[in-house]
Amino acid sequence: MDLSIIIVNYCTYDLTKNTLISLLDTIKEIDYEIIVVDNASPDDSLEKLVDDFGNEELIQFIRSDINGGFAYANNIGFSKSCGDYILLLNSDVVVKEETINASLDYIKKHENIGALGCKVSLPDGSLDKACRRSFPTFKVSFYRMTGLSKLFPNSKRFNQYNLSYMDDNGTYPIDCIVGAYMLIPRKIFIECDGLDESYFMYGEDIELCYNIKELGYDVVYYGSHEVIHYKGGSGKNKKLLYAFHKSMAIFYDKHYKKEDNFLINIITHLSIWTLYYLKLIISHL
Repeated sequence: MDLSIIIVNYCTYDLTKNTLISLLDTIKEIDYEIIVVDNASPDDSLEKLVDDFGNEELIQFIRSDINGGFAYANNIGFSKSCGDYILLLNSDVVVKEETINASLDYIKKHENIGALGCKVSLPDGSLDKACRRSFPTFKVSFYRMTGLSKLFPNSKRFNQYNLSYMDDNGTYPIDCIVGAYMLIPRKIFIECDGLDESYFMYGEDIELCYNIKELGYDVVYYGSHEVIHYKGGSGKNKKLLYAFHKSMAIFYDKHYKKEDNFLINIITHLSIWTLYYLKLIISHL
């Protein structure tokens, strides 16, 4: 089989339904399967999806007994998959015509690609900046958190995090793509031991890209084809806000804590958690 598409559902019936429709409408002449893993949704979204798509032979539905997070659910989906390539796809993404066919064709022709991401746009047509990033080193994060990246959006020095000086429609190697659309050869996903489940939500895509590059493979932004990301479809709440900032701390400690001096470590953690509490206060206001 060419491709296994893994989608995690958590109380996102309407969004997941639109994602599945877009897949069935746009994928052409590929031997593929779709695996929907429900992350113990407390609503009836899984049952409704089964009612809608239960007769589709290409779609398999799996219910997790617990909500172990995004990485956890994707790893369950992978364990049931058989495709030579794995596409991690968010439940709040709508795929455009030819995107998956073109992505799969491109990665097959370039054997050193360990992960491929496409152009990810928001519903208003703007670029979802998370779809192409550099790893959040202290320097890269400092320029972003101090606002220098916004002041100098076309600067290679100050805007390493979101790479806004690069062509949105181009194709080039970068550090990191977003887990909303991530195409990976099966053998490389196995080499990386799947997604790191110490990340509940957010950060697992950066961790996977880091591991892929450590193995010597390229991570590529493929901007000539597009998906639409209805970002935040699974909801925004205190738990997710905490998970996002915790993921930042986990990634830093894993990969940069030993390299940076004690003072940088303190500044980094203070910055992460100060930002968290500020956002928490703003959300109450």
